[in-house]
Amino acid sequence: MSFIEYDVIVVGGGHSGLEASSAVANMGGKVLIISMNLQNIGVMSCNPAIGGIAKGQIVKDIDALGGLTGIVTDKSMLQFRMLNKSKGPAMWSPRAQCDRVKFAFEWKKIIENNTNIDLYQDTVTELLIKQYNVIGVKTKLGIHIKSKAVILTNGTFLNGIIYLGNNKYPGGRISESNVTNLTQQLNSLGFKYGRMKTGTSPRVDKRSLNFSKMIIQSGDKNIQSFSFMFNDINLTNKQHCFITYTNNYVHEILQKNINYSPLFNGMIKSKGPRYCPSIEEKIFRFKDKSYHQIFVEPEGVFTNEMYVNGFSTSLPIDVQFKALKLIPGFENVKVLKFGYSIEYDYFFPTQLHHTLETKLINNLFFAGQINGTTGYEEAACQGLIAGINAYLKINNKIPFIVRRDQSYIGVLIDDLVTKGTQEPYRMFTSRSEYRMLLRQDNSDERLCKMGYRLGLISKERLKYVYNSINKINNFINFLKNNHIKNEDLKILNIHNIKNLNNIKCVNLSSFLSRPEVNITDLYIIPSCKKFIDNNNLTDKELDSISIYIKYQGYIDREKSKIKKMSNLYNIKLPNNLDYNIIDSISYEAKEKLNSIKPLTLGDAYNISGISPSTISILFFYIKKKSVHKNFINIS
Repeated sequence: MSFIEYDVIVVGGGHSGLEASSAVANMGGKVLIISMNLQNIGVMSCNPAIGGIAKGQIVKDIDALGGLTGIVTDKSMLQFRMLNKSKGPAMWSPRAQCDRVKFAFEWKKIIENNTNIDLYQDTVTELLIKQYNVIGVKTKLGIHIKSKAVILTNGTFLNGIIYLGNNKYPGGRISESNVTNLTQQLNSLGFKYGRMKTGTSPRVDKRSLNFSKMIIQSGDKNIQSFSFMFNDINLTNKQHCFITYTNNYVHEILQKNINYSPLFNGMIKSKGPRYCPSIEEKIFRFKDKSYHQIFVEPEGVFTNEMYVNGFSTSLPIDVQFKALKLIPGFENVKVLKFGYSIEYDYFFPTQLHHTLETKLINNLFFAGQINGTTGYEEAACQGLIAGINAYLKINNKIPFIVRRDQSYIGVLIDDLVTKGTQEPYRMFTSRSEYRMLLRQDNSDERLCKMGYRLGLISKERLKYVYNSINKINNFINFLKNNHIKNEDLKILNIHNIKNLNNIKCVNLSSFLSRPEVNITDLYIIPSCKKFIDNNNLTDKELDSISIYIKYQGYIDREKSKIKKMSNLYNIKLPNNLDYNIIDSISYEAKEKLNSIKPLTLGDAYNISGISPSTISILFFYIKKKSVHKNFINIS
């Protein structure tokens, strides 16, 4: 059997692999996806939801660059909620409950309709390497397939071991085998690796639950799309979610049997996700808590399967069953699938460039959980960046690097390649020092131009984005240059707008900046309503205007910080620089700099343990070599 030579081979058909494949194909490359089971491409292995704190921002950023996760999410959405609305806009995070089957179906439809993508069911067991360049793969069936680049998106399959009570068996996912040879080959090539752990919750039969004992969690009335492509689609909330709680009786059962958990009896030695612990870890860590929240989430429109979010566990099935029955509403529960844990190999991400190409082997890229991350969204964005850069690399084009001041994708990748991770990495808004600028409402403004230059965003979409930006800026200028009039004041008093003392002659921008004033209050003022109507300002655009005016001080502060940091990013560091020869740098700094090989002073600054004084020493060293002449204040 013979295969054509592909531009890129993508190993794995999960969230990372699909975004990588789509990016390469949509840029014009010929791609082969190799998956162990083609029926499972795009599957949601854990909870059936996309988005959440910071994760929602990642999906918006993926969409703005031309990725497809947002489109698939909108097409399979069961319920939408904007999280953290009670907090500042930097914290607002969209989240969608999805139909698990439809999500995978929509992904597969996109992939199969792309003529630049081929699919093949097999297992990759070896990389074909020639003079430190990857030239293809070898499969379990002994087939050699050539390519110009390879992207590994192996998820939890590398030497994966599934744990359930005292039982353990090889597997990359329940009922699927693991991959046993790739880690050993990569290690022999010089790659360093470790082990991580993750887990999933039981699935139960909806018909066996008593929802009258639970709290209904409805979706938002104002539903927003994740994708620009679906701005005009009438999305609806199709299903409720529910909330219930554990109690002391549940905790007693779990505590009594905790030694049967592989996490506590020594069977699992690796670290799991800190912010998504198993139920047995929760009761151990938080012994003072008498209850823990449980979210009961639908898995689809045409299924009775419900996901028990918050009850991830690897305890024996009899213990899981007894504990579940003690949760309010679960008294007569029927379990469809029990929870389990899985331990798998990952490779230290400091062995990657910011493009996600490996430093040791040319044209070999890693994306997703192989880099130590956890979550669909984190995997998807890495796949997108790896796919883009694989295509650019094999076509001798300039690499695409998104900085941490431009996107949460940039934060994630910069954290991974400069700091590394010893536990499954999950994105949070707190990880970004520029989170006021990296909001979910302005992804298109920040990133669409980049996506257009890459060929992943249409000219029509870019034109729409620029038109929207102009509308926003025009209304902001209108508010700054027009004032509250006497007739406006009378109308505001009639509508009981509070704290109207001393606002006569105040400009409309200052009026809106008051905490008690909402953007919708501007509809009361005739001149504002006329401007909004005449310019067809959307709710999203009005929200962006309100955020800019109310938080302008914070936004300007972050922009100033970025401007200072951009100077550092403009100073290149030679890739062959031996940091051991530079005096006055600590041994730790030399070790990290030689290991990571940062591209710029800005990248070096972000490495954990690298101090401002080290950056100053590096700057003067580079300046001494007559590369840069202007002094930069780093403090």
